[in-house]
Amino acid sequence: MRKDKLKIAIYQQDIAWEDPSANYDKVREAFAATTELDVMVVPETFSTGFSDNMARMAEPMEGETFRFALEMARRHDALFVGTWTVMENGMVYNRMHWVKPDGSYGYYDKGHTFRMSSEASQLGRGTETKVFEWKGWHFKPAVCYDLRFPKWLRNERVGADGLAYDVLIFCANWPGSRHEAWSTLIKARGIENLAYVLGVNRVGTDGVGIPYTGNSAVIDYRGIPMAECESGQEQVVQVELDYEKLSAFRQHWPFYLDFD
Repeated sequence: MRKDKLKIAIYQQDIAWEDPSANYDKVREAFAATTELDVMVVPETFSTGFSDNMARMAEPMEGETFRFALEMARRHDALFVGTWTVMENGMVYNRMHWVKPDGSYGYYDKGHTFRMSSEASQLGRGTETKVFEWKGWHFKPAVCYDLRFPKWLRNERVGADGLAYDVLIFCANWPGSRHEAWSTLIKARGIENLAYVLGVNRVGTDGVGIPYTGNSAVIDYRGIPMAECESGQEQVVQVELDYEKLSAFRQHWPFYLDFD
């Protein structure tokens, strides 16, 4: 059964460089004051930062960071979403994890590894898009550089009057020098896919001197920000997604019926 409204919390985190323990503490503290959550989302590589050592710091699938994510999911009785690197069958992936309070989980491997960094040479590339279900809503996971590839993220028609997903989630380490592209594209992806967008980016300066302004936001299906983190500030924001409003908009403006 679908829950009519979902309570979302996103954390615009200043990631401690290559220090998982410190980052677990930051996430615990950040969400400590939140109540009645359904979904909590943290940035890409929230436990280490986007490091040239991501392959070296990769964990088994149910390693230390997975156990922390499960701790958070159970503590808040909410879905926990974030990425960290995982070693599987001799390959390392930048993997978005979808961890439920009951211990079950799903995952999505970043489809577009960033060729302008060492990520593309260190990590394997995911080969399939996915859609996850939670409380009757459908979510499409994506990671950082994926944002630039609309075909990869395209919502699909399901039957004559439905769409494959309702919410698009981006976990990112998107540098401040390209913040205009980030803010523009998360709005565009919401508009073209008739879906809510959770764009969760980091702030601070990483271990190689790259600054991040965050500009994390929750965007509605019209491309309008529902909630925005303050640029450059570590912050948690909460917002409520309304399925009836989404459905009414899709029925009134059924652009998906003319999708190519």
